[in-house]
Amino acid sequence: MIANDTLDRWDRDSFFHPSTHLAQHARGESPSRIVTGGSGVHIEDRDGKRLLDAFAGLYCVNVGYGRQEIAEAIADQARALSYYHAYVGHGTEASITLAQMVLDRAPDHMSKVYFGLGGSDANETNVKLVWYYNNILGRPEKKKIISRWRGYHGSGLVTGSLTGLELFHRKFDLPLAGILHSTAPYKFREAAPGTSDADFTTRCVADLEEMIAREGADTIAAFIGEPILGTGGIVPPPEGYWPAIQAVLDRHDILLIADEVVTGFGRLGSMFGSDHYGMRPDIMTIAKGLTSAYAPLSGSIISDRMWKVLEQGTDENGPIGHGWTYSAHPIGAAAGVANLKLIDDLNLVENAGAMGAYLKSSLTEALGDHPHVGEVRGDGLLCAVEFVEDREAHSFFDPARKVGPQISAAMAERGVIARAMPQGDILGFAPPFCITRDEIDTVVSATRDAVAQVLTK
Repeated sequence: MIANDTLDRWDRDSFFHPSTHLAQHARGESPSRIVTGGSGVHIEDRDGKRLLDAFAGLYCVNVGYGRQEIAEAIADQARALSYYHAYVGHGTEASITLAQMVLDRAPDHMSKVYFGLGGSDANETNVKLVWYYNNILGRPEKKKIISRWRGYHGSGLVTGSLTGLELFHRKFDLPLAGILHSTAPYKFREAAPGTSDADFTTRCVADLEEMIAREGADTIAAFIGEPILGTGGIVPPPEGYWPAIQAVLDRHDILLIADEVVTGFGRLGSMFGSDHYGMRPDIMTIAKGLTSAYAPLSGSIISDRMWKVLEQGTDENGPIGHGWTYSAHPIGAAAGVANLKLIDDLNLVENAGAMGAYLKSSLTEALGDHPHVGEVRGDGLLCAVEFVEDREAHSFFDPARKVGPQISAAMAERGVIARAMPQGDILGFAPPFCITRDEIDTVVSATRDAVAQVLTK
């Protein structure tokens, strides 16, 4: 590392980093990494260190780094038209084309796409539209939103409230009123060892039914959930969970928002998590995989039944009062068009499914019997290893030991990036879709060695 240089000083003196221990970083007590390049599944920092990024940035660089097709599409769009707004019926070739491409891939009952910039603003849009929808239908009391504990839906005011992780609430006066949290579908932590998927699903459904009865179905507007819990631990739902939840929502006329920011466009080996798990959402949130993070862009995919009510609302009240300056930004849209074409041309959805299965089986073979590994889990190219102090007693490490962060740091020393997930000693994996078997072998080898270093048998 280059010590005490100008860029490092500016970083610590001037740059407010998200999700960072601010004081330690400013004092120079924690490491920083200045990233300068990337290709395929690897990034490189300014010191010349090359790392295999087994988390695709923040599960978003799905097609891999250095894709010139997307870079050229961005440059061509910037040269032709760097910006125009989408208000009062304006559009660009890129934004209109991308909307059609998204709908071509979405479930048949989806109707329109609203574009924003990131997953947080998309979920803010979703909540506003849900409230508007119920006001147009003459149901002004039907406004509460049910999320789940350990769900992640953003870090704004409403979206940070929807997020069911304590770090995003602490000292921020969140969650706001009207945001409720139901049981996380996280059998490893929420149920006794040996509990069947069927029994745990029954309990999750009963907990939801009890909440609806307590609050009153006429006050609850929507339920939001990631198809598979992401930042809360990379936890696939128990068998039958989503069809059972969907039945409850349908019975009580509660809308379903499927937060597909992580799962959208192929991460599970299916185009969307909604297809993968049998969900029928009224709104789908998209972001990360929409452009593979080559440019900021998000979207809210709106169902036919919601769209009809939104049209009714504008007939009764005039133009809808919602929009961002950068909604449907043409550079982001151009990146999205090129990205989705690349996903198709390279068969990356199929590869994500195949390589995800290989990653999970390889991690299970390497670590499944380790006395401090409680569970290896995942679906598609999402995988996690959860560490425990005592496997037989199902007891967890003292959080102060920071076992997960230690293992993540030991992996980085070996040239592989994995993510230490919050609220538990959980190591997460979400590599780019273009990863190969040999590269997965490198990830698994580094994981096994890092675990041996931190947690000796």
